Amino acid sequence: MKFKKLELSGFKSFFDKTSFLIEEGLTGVVGPNGCGKSNIVEALRWCMGENSAKSMRGSGMEDVIFSGTSNKASKNIAEVSVSVANKNNEGPVQFRELDEVNIRRKIEKDKGS
Repeated sequence: MKFKKLELSGFKSFFDKTSFLIEEGLTGVVGPNGCGKSNIVEALRWCMGENSAKSMRGSGMEDVIFSGTSNKASKNIAEVSVSVANKNNEGPVQFRELDEVNIRRKIEKDKGS
């Protein structure tokens, strides 16, 4: 199984819906300090089931929700989706017939994930 695409909306520093295509070969994320590079990796980990707020650099799991800036209001929902190619029919039995598997995790303020 190989990662194909990562979509974030309202997750940490990503206010707008943002998509990252993960192409064949090496994919790198480059940018200045504070632009959200580590948030991309954390989004992937969170979507795949990370439950430790501390390992997500927060005090509570709701800290992954966009908290607002001077120009943009805070959000009430954070959502991350990962698309995984399954060309070799790997993984758990219930997913072996699928060519692509989509994993989505969503959290709402005061409601949980």
